[in-house]
Amino acid sequence: MPINLDEALGAELDPVEFSWTSSDIQLYHLGLGAGADPLDPRELRYLVDNTPQVLPTFGNVAQSFHMTDPPAVNFPGIDIELSRVLHASEGISAPGPIPPSGTATAVTKFTEIWDKGKAAVIWSETTATAPDGTLLWTQKRSIFARGEGGFGGDRGPSTSDALPDRAPDLELDIVTLPQQALLYRLCGDRNPLHSDPEFASAAGFPKPILHGLCTYGMTCKTLVDAILDGDAAEVASYGARMAGVVFPGETLRVNAWKQDGAYVGAVTAPSRDNAIVLAGVEFTPR
Repeated sequence: MPINLDEALGAELDPVEFSWTSSDIQLYHLGLGAGADPLDPRELRYLVDNTPQVLPTFGNVAQSFHMTDPPAVNFPGIDIELSRVLHASEGISAPGPIPPSGTATAVTKFTEIWDKGKAAVIWSETTATAPDGTLLWTQKRSIFARGEGGFGGDRGPSTSDALPDRAPDLELDIVTLPQQALLYRLCGDRNPLHSDPEFASAAGFPKPILHGLCTYGMTCKTLVDAILDGDAAEVASYGARMAGVVFPGETLRVNAWKQDGAYVGAVTAPSRDNAIVLAGVEFTPR
């Protein structure tokens, strides 16, 4: 059904309480490829029992981590068929390290909705707070809904992913496994687009694709390992735009430039003529 802009824009969802354990953190990190070298002490920091360090990107999935059903896109003024939806962008900022286990309350509100003519871009912001009211993290997300435009809303700004006109300061490879999506889907994203060949074909893809949030998280881990010597607690904020698909088993390339105390970059698939899969990467250390 068409988006009802008056109802959707600014809508705030009911608070949701959720919990996570150190085992959830370990599974999430395994889904991102942690432990590829099981003798590397830096890798084991992500997987140690009870007190693993936590990549901030866990905050992007924590609320839905225990979901076993495909997600629904049904909110005030917004009711969209799942097969029409693609992840557009994600961002996370945290004032301090995310604890390896805990309970939090999430409040989500819809902040912007853009009418792109043939599609809609829907932005939301979620804050997660501890039981004592301490802010744990702030998540920003946008989704791209094909065929849902034309409702009379603002078109929104044009996307610009201009990068420095020089060689990147870092060139890093990310190896994805053929079964990466089947493992990562255990982290709460059961969208059949990532596991069911027939569903993927109906959505216009030759085979199931990797979760955008998996590529996003793997990129964050790669930058943490390269820039911060594997210390996830030293990430202040991170974000990226999903610009293209990844097929499980591909090797990706991260190009990053240091700029004003942070890093900007993009992720490409070298085997597909360097097709861009993540754009607008922004990684800010503390």
